[in-house]
Amino acid sequence: VHLIPVNPIRENGLNPKSRKRIMPDMLTEPPAIDPIYEAHVYCNIPTIAERSMEGHAPHYFKLVSVQVLIRHGDRYPLYAIPKTKRPDIDCMLLPSRKPSHPQLEAFIKHMSKGSAAHMDGALSSLPRYPSHSLCEMGELTQTGVVQHLRNGQLLREIYINKHKLLLGDWTAKQLYLETTGKSRTLQSALALLYTFLPDFDWKKINLRHQWSTIFCSGSCDCPMRNHYLEEEQRRQYSLRVKNSDLEKIYVDMAKIVGIPTRQLRASNPIDSLLCYFCHNISFPCTQNGCIGMEHFKVIKRHQLEDERERQEKKLYFLYALLATHPLLNQTVNRLQHIAEGKKEEVFVLYSAHDVTLSPVLSALGITEARFPRFAARLVFELWQDGKRPKEHFIRILYNGADVTFQTSFCKDYYKRSSKPMCPLEKFVNFVKRDMFLVFNSTSYYDACRRRPL
Repeated sequence: VHLIPVNPIRENGLNPKSRKRIMPDMLTEPPAIDPIYEAHVYCNIPTIAERSMEGHAPHYFKLVSVQVLIRHGDRYPLYAIPKTKRPDIDCMLLPSRKPSHPQLEAFIKHMSKGSAAHMDGALSSLPRYPSHSLCEMGELTQTGVVQHLRNGQLLREIYINKHKLLLGDWTAKQLYLETTGKSRTLQSALALLYTFLPDFDWKKINLRHQWSTIFCSGSCDCPMRNHYLEEEQRRQYSLRVKNSDLEKIYVDMAKIVGIPTRQLRASNPIDSLLCYFCHNISFPCTQNGCIGMEHFKVIKRHQLEDERERQEKKLYFLYALLATHPLLNQTVNRLQHIAEGKKEEVFVLYSAHDVTLSPVLSALGITEARFPRFAARLVFELWQDGKRPKEHFIRILYNGADVTFQTSFCKDYYKRSSKPMCPLEKFVNFVKRDMFLVFNSTSYYDACRRRPL
């Protein structure tokens, strides 16, 4: 069973009509919740070059491993608003159409070759790049491809060109690549790898298929995780029912479309509206009127309020600890092996979804982080102290911002240390032991079965 939260979990958007006016001011955040601003951030339309803090360390530190968890790029909606025309978006890749990338044309040519790639079962039958003249539901768009070509290029400049994490003669064993079985996550991974690797050699690409959106692999049996997810969904429902503005908007939109309010709500209209918004397409109209920006703002504002309450109520946090332990445990084990001198799997890429990244951020205690935008990236860097080679440190970065000292396990260390990163053992102790304290348990298995008092 895929654990996907039931609410329209934040899919924000962008209206490029106002892009010219809004984008230059992106760095000055508005003081109150501004649903339009947040939708712009979420859309992540490729415009100016991004500034990032990846790869920053004192000169005597050596970078020895990088693990990256990404959300797929911009996609076509997963839901349609009943009785309206689907948004008209072309999923053919055209280098001449904006947004584009200098390597988009070469990427398309290279992807059409890939017969030598090693891909787990279901992945080998998926298309390697989007190619429909009218996007299919959930399909990666050209914007989504470009977002990850840019991610790969940015990480290459830092980790390959500057820190020489992989050399020209890199081998397949130095990579660990895993993706869910959706074309949008596979294609996002390939776009990032294409611009990241010293050279993209299909024979060295071995992509593993992960059936679970929380990447729990062989440790997915966890009854209490499901319990906390159900409790969290009840909280979401309760907040929605209390919001009279939201209810009025749904009633109004349902009249415009000509369907019962309940049916409109079930069709998750925000997912579709965000696509219109991100791609600068007018919201849909019928003979009864048009869905407008006011409808969009109210639904978007409710999402933002829902996220804020979610942080306060802690049910999602308890779900997140149990949901992400298998993935974080795998991450820690790999970092420990590399700290002990193993030279394999020095670059790791997990290509995933918002419902993968969001619980990881929550479990780590990074409560200030925004909900994962399209093409969001969470990076774990492992560094070796050149003066004391046995000592290893980690840095954690989210969309280029250093969030290491926002984590629950390294907040206090920061106050006492001059080092700009966190000792690896702090992260290890958190994943192996401290994650279970809140459940009054000492292991994942026990925490998954212990009922709360």
